[in-house]
Order: sequence, then structure tokens, then C-alpha cells
Amino acid sequence: MISDLVIIGGGASGFMGAITAISNGLKSVVILESTSKVLEKVRISGGGRCNLTNSCWEISDLVNNYPRGYKQLIGLFNRFSTTEAFDWFQKKGLSLKVEKDGRVFPCSDSSEDVIKCLTVVAKKSGVKVFTNSHVKKISLLKEGFTLFVKGNNQFNTKNILICTGGHPSGRKLAKSLGHSIIQPVPSLFSFSTSENSLRTCSGITLDVQIKLSVNKKKYAETGAILITHKGFSGPAILRLSAFSARNLHANKYKGELRINWLCMTEKEARGKIDLYKLENGKKLVFNNKPFDKLPKSLWKALLSSLNIDTQLKWADITKYYKEALLKCLINKTYLINSRGPFGEEFVTAGGVSLDEINFKTMESKICKGLFFAGEVLDIDGVTGGFNFQHCWTSGWVAGKSIALKS
Repeated sequence: MISDLVIIGGGASGFMGAITAISNGLKSVVILESTSKVLEKVRISGGGRCNLTNSCWEISDLVNNYPRGYKQLIGLFNRFSTTEAFDWFQKKGLSLKVEKDGRVFPCSDSSEDVIKCLTVVAKKSGVKVFTNSHVKKISLLKEGFTLFVKGNNQFNTKNILICTGGHPSGRKLAKSLGHSIIQPVPSLFSFSTSENSLRTCSGITLDVQIKLSVNKKKYAETGAILITHKGFSGPAILRLSAFSARNLHANKYKGELRINWLCMTEKEARGKIDLYKLENGKKLVFNNKPFDKLPKSLWKALLSSLNIDTQLKWADITKYYKEALLKCLINKTYLINSRGPFGEEFVTAGGVSLDEINFKTMESKICKGLFFAGEVLDIDGVTGGFNFQHCWTSGWVAGKSIALKS
């Protein structure tokens, strides 16, 4: 028997592709998952809560969250975007909620409910799922393909959809069928520094402006930054890591991080310091600060890094120390010496070359009947539900395209 479609990879894009294809008229759809469990990335996402999309409804804003692939995603999102994904899950019986930062989660805060929704809908639709089914090789037939699976199993199919995420197996199969692979490098990670001055501030989160210079290319972000015992993390750092992933990799994860701890201009900060000095001359600099939002422990750590005397009064601060303090608050530089971990998710920058894909259908330009969706492609997003959104979108477009051509 020959299937209409075999999907390699039982993840987010694989299940969306399977459900969409069969609900648009395909008779026989098979998912082959190499491990013992499907949707494992969904299970661990968001600390087990599953951040399945984002409430960034405007497509022009949405594409700005993808360091690679944003041009191709404009057309895809015009067909199936965050609004459609939100509605799709709600109509399938999964209640969703939007958090303050725009991330979308199931109301139950359980990724198991997302998995249940997808697996139940797939089963009811007639999708057949085989676990522990690693695809070793694909052979071209006159009309379709033969897939050779671990355990001497074979599957014949008219179409293939590769949805293996960041796993190298999918890239290897794509390469064997003539595709070019963009070297995958890590994306979404924290920064490590050998600087010791902020060790006492571990665990503090601030909304600040940060700039990163790597290989003479400059990247800038504004947002929440977390001081860790090894360096820096938080949403803005992860976003910076994604956009500078290739440059940081080329530079062996060494760079210069500049932080504006106040999110102010130099003129604004200078004015505040001068006024505070005028009105609070008798107070100690260490114990009294002009900036309410700056945590006390960070203020003291920055002063200590400048070797300012703990008994110095505001009236006695010299021009030299005032200028040094201003620079430290507005434009402090930290040397990044390695990439730190980001344990929740592993996202790669790289994959199947986008030049070889027809983004109206997700079909290969090189091999007729071969389709791709999800992170196996050289498309990646920042943290916040954007990587899953690309998976739902590309899986939906691929599934519909395969159904319409068959």
C-alpha cells in the first residue's frame, strides 16, 4: 500500500501538517517518530506549561521576532498567523490565555493538555502514528518514495514532509535528496562573563537598554535583563543572542556587552545626579541614590567597581568620580567570554537552505513531492512562542498544499 503522505518527525509542525492534510481530503497520512514519545519539545516548553504562540497579532510586528527567515514568513503568516493558531486550538477544545508579556499558554498551565489536544485530533482524523521509527534512508520511485525505517520496515508514499526540528537526522535526509544545509549554530542562550563586580546582584531583573558589539556589527535591545551568578540572561539577552548568533559563533562567543542601567540619556542622568547632589549634600553616596528604580545592591556594586569610598558624601563627590559614575550607569561595558546555558529550549540557527523551498507550498524546488516545515529549515525565532508559531504556520501551509496537489 502506498500512503498519500508520510511525515518524518512527530513534533509540533508534524502534527499540524498531518491534521491539516487529512482534514483537507488526504486519505492516508502517517507520522514516523524516531523516539518513544511524540511532541517532546511541546512537553518541556515553557517549563512544562507550553508557550504555544504569542499575541503579536500584527504580521509586520510578528516577523521582527525572526532573525532568520522573516522575509519568507511574511507570505506564510498572511495565510496562517498567530490569530489563526489561537483560534485553531480554541476550536479544538483547548482554552488559551494571554499573559502580560504577550505569551500564550493553555489556561491549565499544562503542556500535557496541548499534547492531548493534538494527539486526540490526529487520532480522530485517522492519522497513523508510529514511534521508535527512525528513517534511515529515502529512495526515489517513479511516482513517490520508499522510506527505509529501523527494524527493516518500509513505507511507500506519494509525498514526504520532513519535520525533524533541530535534530541532525532530518538535515541528513534532506542533504541525501540534494538539499544544501546552512551550518546550524546555537541560538537563544545566556552570556557568561569573568567580571566579578555583579556577583552580589545575582537574581536581579531590570528593564534596561543593552547593546552588543560583535565583529564590528552592533545589535541593540531594550527589555528585561537578568543578572546571574555567571553573567547575564533574561528575554532581552536571549533576543540579542538570537540576532547575533552567527557573529558570536564566528567570534568564539566573545563580544562586548554595553548596558544602560537607567534606560536614560546621558543628559537626563546628569541632570538627576546634579539635582540630587544639590539637595542631598550631607547624605552618603553609598546609601542614597538619585534613581529609585535602580536596586540598592546594584547601586552599591557599581560604586564598589569604581572604588568609591563608602563614607563619601554627595557634597564631596569630585568631577572625576561623578563622570566615572555617569559612564558606569549609562554605558557600562562587560566582556562576554563564552555562551551560557538556556536549559528550557534548544533552538538552532541553520538548517535547510531557504533558497531551495517554494514558500507558497513548502515544497522542495529540487525534489518533487518533498516538503519541509518547522525548525529543520533555516528559520528561527526569539523566545516567547515564536518558534512554535512558525511550526504551526509552516505545518499548516505544507499540509494544505499536499492535500490540494493530490
